[in-house]
Amino acid sequence: MIAEEHLEADGRLHPLIIQESGGTRDTVQAGIAKIRELLPQANAVQRRAVPAKHLILGMQCGGSDGFSAITANPALGVAADLLVRNGGTAILSETPEIYGAEHMLLGRAVSEEVGRKLLDLLRWWEAYAERNGESLDNNPSPGNKAGGLTTILEKSLGAAAKGGRSDLIDVYRYAEPVTRRGFVFMDTPGYDPVSVTGQVAGGANIICFTTGRGSCFGCKPAPSLKLATNTPMFHRMADDMDINCGEILDGGASVEEMGEHIFRMILATASGQRTKSELLGYGEDEFAPWHLGATL
Repeated sequence: MIAEEHLEADGRLHPLIIQESGGTRDTVQAGIAKIRELLPQANAVQRRAVPAKHLILGMQCGGSDGFSAITANPALGVAADLLVRNGGTAILSETPEIYGAEHMLLGRAVSEEVGRKLLDLLRWWEAYAERNGESLDNNPSPGNKAGGLTTILEKSLGAAAKGGRSDLIDVYRYAEPVTRRGFVFMDTPGYDPVSVTGQVAGGANIICFTTGRGSCFGCKPAPSLKLATNTPMFHRMADDMDINCGEILDGGASVEEMGEHIFRMILATASGQRTKSELLGYGEDEFAPWHLGATL
């Protein structure tokens, strides 16, 4: 069985097969019984401090507006740099949404090979869009245009700002396990649920999602921090937004200060503080793998 081959057999793994356990009801009851047996082990677990190197941050932006590129996105870039500086990993994704701004990443690639990987992804996306009668240099989505963006270049310049200034050390395929610590890029579509699913499958254990239009999102099992780009939307959606990056526009914080605040919130969330999306129960149904080609 796949589970037995790939999960550590430490006494906590108990596969149950419906066809061998007497049907659905008996299997559920057997599962409940196994959980009861494991409760003493769970209760014996002690929380302890660990380094930030264990954090793998997935970065997303959705429902962008004209402020995304000057508030939440660059502030998240500062937080990503701080995480990398402390030994952690930050994943930038959404390949179609860096199109036209790839120079902001290529100049930081640690090698020609890493830069070539990124360029190869963009060439694949150009061909993919052409096969489907589309173009990567088209205008952004209606929601982004309603938020004040007019071209994909404006969207891309803002999206790339989430990547901060750290060296780009590697480029990964969709859902590929991220094995190196530092700033990396993962190939994903721009559609947020599909993109985050790939990041989490690759190892991301916390998500930061910037939005100017108020996108509501969660992605269990990884907590999702929502970063509002402007103060009016933050107050209008106080139940959903975790951080108000609009304070940068209001003069209450610099980009660097907001980035430090985001980094501290990432650490607090990793330490058990619940995000707004967790409190609301978002994320149960937002597992959305990237489907390519026909399903037979």
